[in-house]
Amino acid sequence: MIRLLALLALAAIALPAAAQTTLEKIRKSGVITMGYVDGAAPFSYADTNGEPQGYSVDLCRTVAEGIATQLARPQLKTRWVKLTVQDRIEAVQKRRVDIECSTTTWTLARQSQVDFSLMTFVDGASVLTKADEPARRLADFDGKRIAVMRGTTTERVLRDSLGQNMVKAEVVTINAREEGLSLLREGKVEGFASDRTALIGAVVMRRAEGDMFRLLDEDFSIEQYALMLPRGDADFRLAVNRPLARLYRTREIERIYSRWLGPLGPPSMLLSATYFIQSLSE
Repeated sequence: MIRLLALLALAAIALPAAAQTTLEKIRKSGVITMGYVDGAAPFSYADTNGEPQGYSVDLCRTVAEGIATQLARPQLKTRWVKLTVQDRIEAVQKRRVDIECSTTTWTLARQSQVDFSLMTFVDGASVLTKADEPARRLADFDGKRIAVMRGTTTERVLRDSLGQNMVKAEVVTINAREEGLSLLREGKVEGFASDRTALIGAVVMRRAEGDMFRLLDEDFSIEQYALMLPRGDADFRLAVNRPLARLYRTREIERIYSRWLGPLGPPSMLLSATYFIQSLSE
């Protein structure tokens, strides 16, 4: 009996401690940590005071309020961490942030590394050009240069689309939208590929006299945005989805859309359908 008890005690010591869930960590610390990518207006960017702003940021603020209510922690604090397009997935994987609030497209490959909330937006990838550029479609970029942010779904789909259409364009990889816009202004590339709405936001945020740009007449991909979450934490995913579904169900999402995207026109039929389908009841 003594030997059996000793073996059981050793086994208990050898067992790893249960991993702390995201909700437990937030409850104990009183802080929820949210990441965002600067320079992705109107979805996420830092204002003149260095404070995060944008459509996705407002969604995350609503999520934080919802989690505070669910945890009965009305004084829950939010800590914002500035990320880049290149390190955002790793930041969620290594739990440097609890949620990533920007323009991340939900893909099956990424879902093998992180988890995702309900969809928050639907966009399409396009190419920004100078107004006097004759190219109207992706097929018109044969022999031309197109800038695109490395590590994005747009880079992968752009390369695939060029290959499928046998368009021999040079793909110039960059790290940020501001860099792509500068290359386009300086004539070092003929096009800058990214998500359509983010391209419009980049131009609006960096107005310059004499600059005239336009977008291609067609999109070459569809981008389904969602908030990135730690993988394998179903309770936290549910806690995040509850306030998002409530936003869609009560149509309060229209206020947030109008604030950040209203000048671009009403939500597309596809986006409206996305909101409607995801207005899950409790």
